[in-house]
Amino acid sequence: MEITFYKYQGTGNDFVMIDDRSESFDVSDLELVSKLCDRKFGIGADGLILIRNHPDYDFEMIYFNADGSQSMCGNGARSAVAFSAFLGIVASKTHFLAIDGAHDAVIKDGLVQLLMGDVSGIESKEQDYFVNTGSPHHIRLVDAVSEYPVFAEGKEVRYSSTYAPGEVLMSTLWRQFPKMRYSLEPMNGV
Repeated sequence: MEITFYKYQGTGNDFVMIDDRSESFDVSDLELVSKLCDRKFGIGADGLILIRNHPDYDFEMIYFNADGSQSMCGNGARSAVAFSAFLGIVASKTHFLAIDGAHDAVIKDGLVQLLMGDVSGIESKEQDYFVNTGSPHHIRLVDAVSEYPVFAEGKEVRYSSTYAPGEVLMSTLWRQFPKMRYSLEPMNGV
């Protein structure tokens, strides 16, 4: 089997990118997805992204986590937009489909700005928080992120009985990060 792929990264997350407009990749072969994403015996990636045609959108992004599960991934979506531009599917604006619905994005000065879904609420979970932007995140504020066992704690949360296996991503934020803020302003051009 020969698969043409590209490797993209978005804010540190890396992805195997496949132009699947021919729909030749078997989306039910989750073992293949896991093998391709394996860092020791495969290509190695946080996820695999297929770009497919869609009659109502510029393209469809089919995203798999490295374990074969599916979700929305903001960094993956930004990479998908950049890859679609590389393929000549989009130019500076796009309206595309992902597992959680439609998204808009713009490419400006080589950067991709992605409009994520609205957050309907923030749920408190003991000292942590849960938020879903189309991509479910469990958020933990810590005093010293450089000293915090992010990988071990993230794995424990991700595969805990609180969530279905692999259903949530763990995000760790430094509680004292200077001038940390989030912008809720709409993106320019979308």
